Amino acid sequence: MGATASAGGPGRVGERGRDPGRPGADPPWPQLYPPPPGSGGGSGGGPLSDLLAQRLLDQRVVLLHGPLDDASVTRASAELMTLDADGDDPVTLRVDSGDGSLAPALTLMDVIELMGVPVRALCLGQVGAGAVGVVAVCAHRSALPSTRFALREPATAGATVHARNVAQWAELHADERERFCARVAAAVRRPVERVREDFVRGTFLGAEEAAEYGLIDEVARPDAPIHPLPGSARAEGPPMGFRPQH
Repeated sequence: MGATASAGGPGRVGERGRDPGRPGADPPWPQLYPPPPGSGGGSGGGPLSDLLAQRLLDQRVVLLHGPLDDASVTRASAELMTLDADGDDPVTLRVDSGDGSLAPALTLMDVIELMGVPVRALCLGQVGAGAVGVVAVCAHRSALPSTRFALREPATAGATVHARNVAQWAELHADERERFCARVAAAVRRPVERVREDFVRGTFLGAEEAAEYGLIDEVARPDAPIHPLPGSARAEGPPMGFRPQH
């Protein structure tokens, strides 16, 4: 499924022959959704950032960078579902997210598990809090050697809760934490009690330790063996997918 060019003439996304620097020229890539905060894209990013974002999508790569929040999860979910409907090849999710709330993480985990194509996670930098669950449910998980993992509660410094609603908020958060830990435990094949204990007290792992824990399948190295993609073998039954039903 290729997006068509603007009124300047027929063509597919990325057609050559346009001059993005010419005043009034059509942009070389359509802006389908806002870029992540701090990425340099959007109205202030210029054509280069838009070009880079679209080139990554052309390669079926989705970036999850920075804190995991409603905005970043909405964007990542839209990209994943678009790529799912656009082809049968696996999608690579590159994750560098050191913190994130559990509610958005659970939403993105739902999207990944319902994908009709496998999602392969490649971790770099930091993976912490809610992002750990996002990585855990992917069909194949790898990490660069210097990646650090933090199985811990998300930071709550930005949460604003009225004094009358503290108890209700605590109950809601406890429910989110229980569901999150249960899904991570199922993905890493460990008792949920163990995962919950590690999550509450805070557990910090290097790439090799994360592989031993079960959060990732392998550490990506120049001499690492290439494994066949296992597909969506973790799920039972055919994947739902996001392709239009006929």
